[in-house]
Amino acid sequence: MIPQDIVNKILDTAQIVDVVSDFVSLKKRGSNYLACCPFHNEKTPSFSVSAAKGIYKCFGCGKSGTAVGFVMEHEHMSYTEALKYLAKKYNIEVIEKEETAEEIAKRQRYESLLLVSEFGGKFFQDSLQTPEGQTIAYQYFRSRGLQDETIRKYGLGWAPVSRKALSEAARAAGYKEEFLIETGLSVKYDDGRLVDRFYDRVMFPIYSVSGRVIAFGGRTLKTDKSVAKYINSPETEIYVKSRSLYGIYFAKSEIARKDRCILVEGYLDVLSMHQLGMTNVVASSGTSLTVEQIRMIHKFTDNITIIYDGDGAGIKAALRGIDMVLKEGMNVKVVLLPDGQDPDDFARKHTLEEVQDHIARNECDFIAFKTDLLLNEAGSDPLKRAGLINDIADTISVIPDAVVRAMYVRSTAEKFNIDEGLLLDRIGKSRTAMIEADLKQRERERTGAEVVPEYVEGPGAVEVVVPQDVPVPEVKYDGPVKIEDKSMAPCEKDLLKFILEEGCTTLDFDRDSKYYVEGSSINVAEFIDGILAEDDAEFVNSSYRKTYEEYFRYYEEGLSQEQIQSRLLNSMDPEIAAVAKDLLIEKHQLTVSNYEKSMTAVSTKLVIYVPKTIMTYQCRKLDGMIAVLTAELADTEDLERQLEVLSKIDEINRMRAVLNNELGRV
Repeated sequence: MIPQDIVNKILDTAQIVDVVSDFVSLKKRGSNYLACCPFHNEKTPSFSVSAAKGIYKCFGCGKSGTAVGFVMEHEHMSYTEALKYLAKKYNIEVIEKEETAEEIAKRQRYESLLLVSEFGGKFFQDSLQTPEGQTIAYQYFRSRGLQDETIRKYGLGWAPVSRKALSEAARAAGYKEEFLIETGLSVKYDDGRLVDRFYDRVMFPIYSVSGRVIAFGGRTLKTDKSVAKYINSPETEIYVKSRSLYGIYFAKSEIARKDRCILVEGYLDVLSMHQLGMTNVVASSGTSLTVEQIRMIHKFTDNITIIYDGDGAGIKAALRGIDMVLKEGMNVKVVLLPDGQDPDDFARKHTLEEVQDHIARNECDFIAFKTDLLLNEAGSDPLKRAGLINDIADTISVIPDAVVRAMYVRSTAEKFNIDEGLLLDRIGKSRTAMIEADLKQRERERTGAEVVPEYVEGPGAVEVVVPQDVPVPEVKYDGPVKIEDKSMAPCEKDLLKFILEEGCTTLDFDRDSKYYVEGSSINVAEFIDGILAEDDAEFVNSSYRKTYEEYFRYYEEGLSQEQIQSRLLNSMDPEIAAVAKDLLIEKHQLTVSNYEKSMTAVSTKLVIYVPKTIMTYQCRKLDGMIAVLTAELADTEDLERQLEVLSKIDEINRMRAVLNNELGRV
């Protein structure tokens, strides 16, 4: 375990924008930063990062959190692992307390898989230096034009002909059999034999974004068609094929610098292009392009150029999966190479300048490429042309930017000599169907979102108020937040939200306000706490009360508002963390709804609506008192006591009428 003082130092030091920028390309938008969400299939940027609050929030998928939470979610780390990551990033020394057995086991297991995988990478590299490796694998790499520096940099290697070479070497080095099997480096037969998955093959290690070896691809050099040309690692805890791109670790910086990613198909395509000097190239490793891979690229750039073989298969490949790229809001270009050449061949036969010039002269946007390609196939056949138009319209419909869609509508209408209105109508239908499908999917994935209806204030009459007749919002809560009194929950939640968001903001009351005190100032937190103290009141719902008390504990220690927010959001108490997340990150609609609608400055709104919320809270407390007295009135037969209770109810109603009158003036 990491000591709390070290945890606090990490939380105070970590800057959310700095942390997220390591993984996502952020763009400044007002006081916040925007990007396409790295956690779901994003159409338009809805992932917002607030530097002031130290939090992120995706308004598409709903994921939110702090810098620690982002690292946990994105890198699949535990809380402790994420803290260690941030500590290393900011050069903070971590001296740990004793971990639990479960924590130790989980951390050691994940790291063991990585270590075994890296051992495999080192083994294959070393095997390349053996006489067998030099004669077979090294000569192959050289025949493909790869230089020694490229072979070394990308960790290329050789899996020996022997079927047990790696497994025996790994066990001799002390690596456990279970991790060899789970990484896919070894296979265990029913008879107990442990053999190598990769043998008699040239090896291509696959690196994660952070540069760890997570998997392998092995190519046979045999011409026997019964032997699979490529064998790849199975999916594991450390390797998910749909979320991996070959070459991304070596290409990510150049992709971001050039603001463009070039996508090819295979390992050698990447290696030859990189060797030539085009290091912003990655490959989908022979698999169909996935949404996760697109999103990985989108972290570094909005622009992607896809290079395919110039043969029929390459052209068909160019048409597959591109709609997904467009749907992600990326700018897609397509380049076809001369017949019979793949990027590897083309790179080896041309200079860097020639390759760059070919791409510049031949790349075209995907819509134009698809239109020209299919238009030739359709010829003058009216039915085929109609089908083509519908196909193009469906492709245009997935583009999230309305301006970009409009441009493509105009150019497509001109090319086919059809009315723009017809094309727009078809696109509209496609988008409607797509949006409905997305909404249904989101609804299926939604996990009990909290709904708090607007608070309906009671009448200002003086007559006895029976609480059963007072509208009480039905409040639903998810997770560890505990609600013991639903009638008080909305008011308590609103007050706590003001404290957590604006606790240190000064309330500048006008001279005619009953809260104005000559020569003194008071902030939101002190004002609310003072009113509650005067009434000898405290929050009745335990989760809110606990969070309230924790806030003021940090406040009394002299921490800033931002530091307090960070402490609460990252609290080890799940109740407090859940409440803080709900109020600071999730879109909680204040029951005092006009606050959100008001266009006035925050300081002015606070002067109006904090007191209004206090008075609403006091009304609810009075309602509760009336409820107790009304119940007592029904249970007692003592006339004197009945008169006493009625007198108290009447007094409370007069107090309530005053509050309602003041609420009506606010």
